[in-house]
Amino acid sequence: MTEEPRYLGSGAIDSDTASLTGAPPSHLPARLTISLWDFSWYTRAEDGGPYADLDAACAKAAELGYNTIRICAAPLLLFGNLGLDGLATDLEIEGLGKSPDGGFYGRGTRWYDAPGGYRLNLQERLLDLFEAAARHGLVVILASWEYQQSTVFAGTPAWFDAIDAVPLHGRYRVLADAWDRLIGALTAAGHRERIALVELHNEVDFSILPALADGGTEQLHRLRSLHPDLLVTASYGKPPHLAMHAMADGLGAAQFHVYSYGVLDALQQQIDVRSDGTFGFPNQALSALLRPDAPSVAEYGRLADWKYRATVVTDQMFYGYDWIDPDTWDAWLYNEYGTYREVMRREIESRVSAIAAWARWKKVPAVVGEGWIGYTPLHGTFEEGPIGRDLAECGIRTALNHGVWGMVLCSNAAPHHPMWADEVWQRRMNSLILAAAAS
Repeated sequence: MTEEPRYLGSGAIDSDTASLTGAPPSHLPARLTISLWDFSWYTRAEDGGPYADLDAACAKAAELGYNTIRICAAPLLLFGNLGLDGLATDLEIEGLGKSPDGGFYGRGTRWYDAPGGYRLNLQERLLDLFEAAARHGLVVILASWEYQQSTVFAGTPAWFDAIDAVPLHGRYRVLADAWDRLIGALTAAGHRERIALVELHNEVDFSILPALADGGTEQLHRLRSLHPDLLVTASYGKPPHLAMHAMADGLGAAQFHVYSYGVLDALQQQIDVRSDGTFGFPNQALSALLRPDAPSVAEYGRLADWKYRATVVTDQMFYGYDWIDPDTWDAWLYNEYGTYREVMRREIESRVSAIAAWARWKKVPAVVGEGWIGYTPLHGTFEEGPIGRDLAECGIRTALNHGVWGMVLCSNAAPHHPMWADEVWQRRMNSLILAAAAS
């Protein structure tokens, strides 16, 4: 008598998750290997800076195996019709401003370590970037950080004041109109097929914007109808991976970010570095991590008041990161990491798989445009070191196994971060991603 095979239910049947969640336009790369250039491509263009020579920066990215850069294209400044034409062609980059000790604020932070001291024509520079990208075979993800932090680097509050004057309910409409005009300008210059993705705004959940469902969805549909050949979406800093069905409608791609703070969050809570105006700051825990020559908060001083309104970073974080001893910071994270290792890996895996499953349901390409640990001081090496690279590789391999179209190696793998010097690891990871595209 032949026994019937045991049946374990559909949960025991392997399903194909490695195929792409949704088909990208055929003229774009089969997989995107992304370097996050954000607004730094114009805020770190000082003499000798990482983006002083755009052609050289693009050439290096291509040499390391990247095929995509993700930038803030400043659509509101360049094409927002907000009375900023003069700034668009003559923008003073100041950075966060000079500090009392003769240095500049933000020197110990990532992304904000801009010494400033120059002016540029950002309209021309955008075209220069696309021309350099074309020469080196790169495509470009277009986003805006303007309602999050781009304006803080300007020498005057005019840019911030102009976009802040737009009523909250009208901001998505103004963004969509600006993107329509910017896309038109790039098309006229012959660069339409170099646009990999257009994001209405970066991290709409962490910006000075309404919820995407409150006006953004309508504008996404409108912009997509105007440019049906392009992928148009908005990005989320922390999508609701336990309730992805609650995501707003209208996204042409799942460009979501995956950070697993874990041990970093434990440290940040202990030293209270992300708050604003805490009585008695810095506390004892933070004081123990500061450099011996750290000034008092009063001696450190403050940025111009308008700059705090123009960014999501707090005064306590600027002070803390500018004066942290990076070795002491790293030692704390390494000593405590064991407690958080498994939960951090599982969080990366679960968030990536949730994003990919949602994208597959919606039949749109999935992209991890930022990740994997979080916001660390500029000279801290925890994320660049063996633990951080291991978590990044966990994210990359999970993304490939779940059909994610594009991904960063790490948010810190870009010309304005020390991780850019780790060429061997970047080449290896980019080769892994591109090999998956060929399989």
